[in-house]
Amino acid sequence: MSVGELLDELAVVLAGDGVPPDRGGARDLIAAVLDQPRFWPTAHRELTLDAAPLHRARTAAAAIRTGTPFAYAVGTAAFRHLTLQVDPRVLIPRPETEMLVDLALGGTGGRGTIADIGTGSGAIALALAAEGKFERIFAVDLSADALDAARANLLAIPAEKRELIEFRQGDLTAPLAGLQLTAVVSNPPYIALTERDELPASVREHEPAMALFGGDDGMAVIDRLVAGAADVVAPGGVLVIEIDSRRAQLARTRAETNGRWSDVQIRPDLTGRDRFLVARRSTR
Repeated sequence: MSVGELLDELAVVLAGDGVPPDRGGARDLIAAVLDQPRFWPTAHRELTLDAAPLHRARTAAAAIRTGTPFAYAVGTAAFRHLTLQVDPRVLIPRPETEMLVDLALGGTGGRGTIADIGTGSGAIALALAAEGKFERIFAVDLSADALDAARANLLAIPAEKRELIEFRQGDLTAPLAGLQLTAVVSNPPYIALTERDELPASVREHEPAMALFGGDDGMAVIDRLVAGAADVVAPGGVLVIEIDSRRAQLARTRAETNGRWSDVQIRPDLTGRDRFLVARRSTR
């Protein structure tokens, strides 16, 4: 079967009965399965495909039709300049989280030692390794399954960068006891349990609850992270956390009243929503 024929077939499958073919979705699916640029399938309609990629593409399309998120169906997700393997063991990396990496790089100059708390797929830690000049990067997660997924994604960065990352299993900053880091960065669970039904079905039914929900008010993990990070970030060091825009000012207040953080700021994402907490470890 040619790429063009598969495009036509999957466009109908993805759209469903009585709906115009989803040619854009079919194009993106084939590109992802073949690890090619987004518009490659459109430009190579005449090429013939072997049985293996045909099977992977059809299987992914069928999964998407039943509600499986695109990234899980094709097995990969883009994050900054990386292509990562993802599956239901880990949260799917979001575009807005990419700015977390920029803030961490800006706050540290890309140097020193840094920890990614709740690393999941390893997206943040791997991007920091690839783009910064850090001496050491700790990738921490409570889930052994998530750490296995993150280790597999080491192949996404150059070989000489892989040795910079050390994986540690445990609860938030507990595995880092005794260290004095340049920075802690995290995309923690920050959705309130009461908001579960507001999430798209593809999220609440497929992505790991551990990585989504931060207790009844969404602040349980952030509160513990703000407190715990103060024990492992050296004076003058940086804390960067992704937060829910609805509780941005609450997160700021919690950091300010902790007493060990200064210059506490809320930064917007590219859409203007308050999305990130940035603070400096007080020298007091």
